[in-house]
This record gives sequence, C-alpha cells and structure tokens, in this order.
Amino acid sequence: MKLALLVAAALASTSTAFLVPPQTTTTTASSSSTRIFGKDKDKDAPVLEAPTKPRSAEEISSLTSTVKTVFSLEDINGILPHRYPFLLVDKVVEYEVGKSAVGIKCVTLNEPHFTGHFPNRPIMPGVLQVEALAQLAGIVCLQMEGAEPGAVFFFAGVDGVKWKRPVVPGDTLVMEVEIKKWNKRFGIATAKGRAYVDGEMAIELDEMKFALAK
Repeated sequence: MKLALLVAAALASTSTAFLVPPQTTTTTASSSSTRIFGKDKDKDAPVLEAPTKPRSAEEISSLTSTVKTVFSLEDINGILPHRYPFLLVDKVVEYEVGKSAVGIKCVTLNEPHFTGHFPNRPIMPGVLQVEALAQLAGIVCLQMEGAEPGAVFFFAGVDGVKWKRPVVPGDTLVMEVEIKKWNKRFGIATAKGRAYVDGEMAIELDEMKFALAK
C-alpha cells in the first residue's frame, strides 16, 4: 500500500513537470518568438498611411500669395535695354535702393536656346544664368546716381562661379544680387549673386564686374 502511494506520488510529480514547464523557459520562448534580429516585429512591420487628398490649384497658388511684385515686366523694360530673346528677368519681388534685389526668371521651353541645348534634354545654359543675374544687378545699378535707365552695361569680369544643379524648362529661377561697389564717376559696379530653384541653390558667384558704356 505504501509502495503504491509512493509510485502514484512520483508519477503525479513527473507529469506536472512535463505539463507546466518552468516559468523561465516560458518567458524565454515567448521573448525569442516575438523578436527578429533584436527588433520587435511590430516595429519592423510597414506602416500603412491613409492616402492624402491632392492639393488644389488654389492651395498651391496661395503658397506665393505673400510675394508682391515690385517691378513688373513693363517696369523692367523701362530700366534695362534688353529685349526678347535676351531679357532674362520677368519681375522683381524685393528691392532695396542702391543695394540689392530679388528677381524671378520663369524658364520655359519656348526659349530659342533650348532648340540646341540640348535636343531631347533641354538645360538652361550656365552663361545665361550668369547673364540673368547680371541683368538683375543692372536693374539696381541703372537707378543709381551717375547712371540712367536704358543705358548699356558691359561685362568686365566674373569670378567664383559655381553651378549646383541643372535649370530646366518648368523651373522658376529665384535670383538675388547685392551691389558691393558702385563708382558713379566711372560707371563701374561690382556685385555678387546667387539663384535658387525650389529652395535649392542652382548657381552662386562671388563677384561680377560691369562698366557703363560711355
């Protein structure tokens, strides 16, 4: 009788050990089954975002609602001697007399240089980007003492030019220039400038020099 009781107790203890593993084993198995390479599965799973509603033309147009025109194209025609196809400033949106300006050049495929620069891959020539900056500087200089609107400025030099990205049809080139020196007696000016597309710098130059035609 005593032997039967001992055997029954031993069997009960053994079956319990198999049926209920130690707590540490359960925790380890559970932990390893929910981690891959040290990361939780939930963190690695792709996050599905609800599709956003496309913005309307009105919303996109309103992004520039605070940008006001200082000099229109008609105003620029009264200051610069340049005309199509070589007038490269469409409007001026910021202007400080005798010091600086911010201007806009809308790049379109209709411009004649894109016919050959380059076929099947139109890119605004870098020299025309420099010219556009020079014209913007001219808008400032030709309204300073010692110069007259409509006068002709000649390029005298350009230093430290760097192109950062291509400018292509459809881009809006936002340019800024700062006049560094102006000699009204001899009609000589120096300026620096840079231009951006979608907030990314496209070109910068350390100095450009001009001489007023006599």
